[in-house]
Parts: sequence; structure tokens; C-alpha cells
Amino acid sequence: MSDRPRIAIPVPTSIDPDYNQRSWKNYADAVNAAGGEAVQLDPLLKPAELRRIIATCDGVVLPGSPADVEPGRYGAERDPGCGPADAAREQTDWLLLDDAESHHKPVLGICYGIQSLNSWAAGTLVQDLSPLPVNHSAGAKVAIAHSVLIAPDSLLGSLVQSAEDCKVDGAFLRLPVNSSHHQAVAQPGDGLRMIARCPEDGVVEAVERPWSAPGDWWLLGVQWHPERSIDISEASRDIFAALIADARRWAVANRQPAEVATRG
Repeated sequence: MSDRPRIAIPVPTSIDPDYNQRSWKNYADAVNAAGGEAVQLDPLLKPAELRRIIATCDGVVLPGSPADVEPGRYGAERDPGCGPADAAREQTDWLLLDDAESHHKPVLGICYGIQSLNSWAAGTLVQDLSPLPVNHSAGAKVAIAHSVLIAPDSLLGSLVQSAEDCKVDGAFLRLPVNSSHHQAVAQPGDGLRMIARCPEDGVVEAVERPWSAPGDWWLLGVQWHPERSIDISEASRDIFAALIADARRWAVANRQPAEVATRG
């Protein structure tokens, strides 16, 4: 019987195989290195098949994507700066989030994933950030694009506060991050708390569901890409380690031993 919790990770897009091949492995490697088992979800599968696979998983990573969330999802008219949507990816994310909410499985949303999570929770998005003082679209070749200030009394703050790359800055924690986005959270969704911003321009960099103890619903979204920086950032490794730890706790509390042994 494996003690590796199964983490559902959608293929980033239903329309760009080259992007998927480049990027999905980064998320899977980060999950596997932290002690989980990455499970690939193809957004083009029928909903019934997606639900069957989702039911075998203990946690979720919502990855980045070159698509933008359809503005109608959060009650907005399309801005000229908003890119094309990916309906199949959106449907997959919402199936995952509906299941996670029903069973309180842990969720980590990354880049597009935080935007998808926030839209699902009835929050809103900034459809295009440019021009701003910070180049939030710096891209994968830029290891550190800017820093974020994190509330120390947050779940995220508790995860990264002891990391060597995280420093105390007044009343906040300061963490250097990469950046590859042109949209961001505007109004946090129902039950979500804004817990990190970019200090130069105020862009929201992380949201979470308030969490105080094991058994609470572990729900965190970050606007940067910790899966890209696990080799250089202790904080990035700590984020994935915490996700896997809560998914393992969830599996122990909710799975029968025979079910765990046969679900692979």
C-alpha cells in the first residue's frame, strides 16, 4: 500500500500540446519530489470519466495556462486585453473544485490556477495588468521578477516563514518570486482572504481560505510559479510539502486501506 497521496493536476490546456508537454512535467515533478503521486487529467475527457479519476485523488494542483478565464464566469464584459478562454480546462477546474469543496481535499492554485479558483469562488479578476511598474509577464527565463509581501498570520506565512529565502520586512514576510501573468485577482471570492501583494504596485499575489488546524479545508492560491523554483527556493519546496502533508492526512482520514491499495 503506497502512502503517496494522489494529486490531480489538469493538463494546462486543451488546445496547445506543445505547451502542455513543456509545462505539466514541472508540476508533476514538484508534487512527486514532495512525496505525492501526480495524476494527469485530460480536459478533453468526458465529465463522467473526469469525475471517476477525481474520486481517486486526495488533493489538487491547478496549474498555469496560456488561456484566460472567460470573463462571463465572474460577471464581467470582455476587456480588449483579455486573451482567449479554454472552456474544457475551465470545466475541469470547476469539477475538481466542486469535488474538493464537497470533501475538503486540499487545493493549490498556481498562476492561472489562482485566477480559476477565485472565479469559481465568485471573485473577480483584473483582465489586463499592463502598464504597471512591475513586469508581471516576465516569463519562465526570469528566476526572480519581484518580491511579494505576505501576511505572517496566514497559512502561506506559516509555511514559508522559516525558509532561507523568506525575510521579515516590518509587519510582513518578504519573498522573492518569479512571474508569468497579465491577469490577477481583483476581488477575492467567497471565503477567500487576500494574504499577499506585490509591494511596488499592489497586485494581489496570493489568496487562501482561513486555516487554523488540521481538518480545516486547505485552500491556497499563489500568482507565481513555485513549481519552477523548487531547486532554488526553500519556500517553494515548503509549499508543495505542506500540500502533500495535508493530502496524506486527508487520505488517512477518508480512505479505507483496501481502497488506497487498489486505486492506482
